[in-house]
Amino acid sequence: MRSMTGYGRGEYSFDERHFTAEIKAVNHRYNDINIKLPRIMLSYEDKIKKLLQTEIFRGKTELYISFETFSKDDIKVRYNEAFAQSYAEILKELKEKFCPKDEISLSLLARFPQVISVESEIDVSSEESSVFKAMYEAVKIALDNFIKMRITEGENLKLSLIEKLDNVFNIVKEIEKRAPEVAKAYKERLSSKLMELEEIKVDEARILTEVAIFADKACIDEELTRLFSHIGQMKDVFEESVPVGKKLDFIVQEINREINTVGSKSNDAQITALVVEAKSELEKIREQIQNVE
Repeated sequence: MRSMTGYGRGEYSFDERHFTAEIKAVNHRYNDINIKLPRIMLSYEDKIKKLLQTEIFRGKTELYISFETFSKDDIKVRYNEAFAQSYAEILKELKEKFCPKDEISLSLLARFPQVISVESEIDVSSEESSVFKAMYEAVKIALDNFIKMRITEGENLKLSLIEKLDNVFNIVKEIEKRAPEVAKAYKERLSSKLMELEEIKVDEARILTEVAIFADKACIDEELTRLFSHIGQMKDVFEESVPVGKKLDFIVQEINREINTVGSKSNDAQITALVVEAKSELEKIREQIQNVE
């Protein structure tokens, strides 16, 4: 079982080039992966996304890749003569009209857009290029660290969830213990009420009939059986290696539904109090499950 939240960083250097990859993720209902690459490497986005999808199945994930080069062969600085000439002519015209004494400097001219440009000479045409392979290695290292953190967080979540689920199990056991006493308590209350009315003759057979009808309506044996089954299923799911967040969410809904039914059928103050306690623990479980992949 893995958490949806996590962080991983990877670095890889090759042939005077250095790549840094950072992956982070937060909770999300679906698998939403966003990748931010250096502009010259946008063509690699689909390949990188497929790599992430082999290990990430749920959550809002962001991958940032940065790139540094220390090779002069990777870049080419050029100037655009047409742009430079056009800017120079406009500046000269403005100078003569408004500030004849000012000088037009080279540094001023170089500041204008498109006069000087930096172009990449890096080969990004193929996934067999050394650039892609280096970037891919950085991403794999980051992904490995990211998954390790998710697994660690998932183990911590599992321990907490098991503790809370055990609390629910113990509460259900208390409800199971109390359930047979509900009909007896009802019979005693009914007999006591009738005895208070001295002029009415107590019909024991009628009392037993009323108690039997009440016991049938208040019977929660099926709900208790399903509750124990769901709790056992959830513990089994904790041990699965595949993404289990959605499955756990479904089981919690089923447990909550059965608990609600128990509360509505029992008509007993003690069981009602136990139901409230169980629902409180279930809400804590539900919140934590939102973090499970």
